[in-house]
Amino acid sequence: MKNCLELILAGLLALLTLSLPYDGAFPQHKPMGTGIGAMPGRVVWAHDPDSVNWDGSGYWWELSHFDEPAIQKMVDESIARLGGKPTAKEGWQALFAYKSEGSYKAGEKIAIKANINGSAVMDDDTSGRTAMSYTNPVLLKALLTSLVKDAGVAPGDITVYDVSRLFPDYMVELCTQGELNGVNFVGRNNGVADESAPIVWSHDFSGRVNYLPTCVMEARYVINLANLKGHSYGITLCGKNHFGSFINGNALRPPEGANLHQWLTRDEMGIYSPLVDLMANADLGGKTVLYMLDALICAPSEGASITKENSTWQQAPFNGGFTASVFVSQDPDAIDSVGADFLSNEPTVTNYNRAAASVNNENYLHEAGLVNSAPSGTAYTGSRGHTVTNLGVHEHWNNSAEKKYSRNLGKDEGIELVRAG
Repeated sequence: MKNCLELILAGLLALLTLSLPYDGAFPQHKPMGTGIGAMPGRVVWAHDPDSVNWDGSGYWWELSHFDEPAIQKMVDESIARLGGKPTAKEGWQALFAYKSEGSYKAGEKIAIKANINGSAVMDDDTSGRTAMSYTNPVLLKALLTSLVKDAGVAPGDITVYDVSRLFPDYMVELCTQGELNGVNFVGRNNGVADESAPIVWSHDFSGRVNYLPTCVMEARYVINLANLKGHSYGITLCGKNHFGSFINGNALRPPEGANLHQWLTRDEMGIYSPLVDLMANADLGGKTVLYMLDALICAPSEGASITKENSTWQQAPFNGGFTASVFVSQDPDAIDSVGADFLSNEPTVTNYNRAAASVNNENYLHEAGLVNSAPSGTAYTGSRGHTVTNLGVHEHWNNSAEKKYSRNLGKDEGIELVRAG
């Protein structure tokens, strides 16, 4: 009788799923690429509405607007679930074991690429007093705390960097106190180019030679801490976060010095994407042990002044509140695919940008998912002899109500979106 009831319930659930039409901004398609990670294709989503409490007064980033213990819990539970383990300590062990086929060893350096795009955009102001977006300071502290307490990384072996911007003084102070004393910060004021490490692009185009900073070259592992936000070219996620990972003499605008924006403004499918080259680079994507999206308060665009009105989301489960979320994965294509689905389904973002369901971003996801047979015909070669075989899996959810991907629906391949907590 029990088995019979289970079959009936499963059938009813299947019928209900079929009755919900696809409502995404992107065309549905089968998974492209192969899921990677300790739990292949897994993206973990932590959401706690109580982690953010902002009435719209003052700056969005003020520390009093965030519940630090709640955010720490979100990070710890996310790391545990991403590794398929019950604790953050075991989760980190699984993530490092997948990346290096062994455990983290004392003394190995970690470089964290933060997105500090809104700080010191046109000047050398390090107060952080801007309404534009940058990495949430409390989330950064929570990530650092988890690395030190649960992963066993010494603070002095961690460097947080963005060599195109300057870190706010208050953020550096917050993240170097107590047990975090010794964490290093590298911005455009103290970033040093390693001229033995030029970025090699897989497509010929004009632009300055771009060098990775020494903090990346010295690191054994990289963590990509990106933002979930809109952009004037569509959206910004983990792929574009590395536009602050190279030095070429144009201190304020390295991507313009590299002549990269030409590939992100054409609204075309089947063209070369420099974002794929950055993910394929042996010292960037090749070293990355964790991808994280800061989605505590999401900006509608990179140049927008964040207000309560333009950063609260209407889609469920936010329902007029802040996104108050964190996403983590070891699969760069998977986490950016999930981020694209959330952003393209939000009117606050799509109404602000000319193309939130960005063709440019979708082109990048397709190129990364089919890297061995990219639609553009580009042979993405990586660097330093690093052979590009697979950059993860790309697809879109079944619909915005259920937010299910292939692995959630019982398939052997594709993305799996799971909730932490």
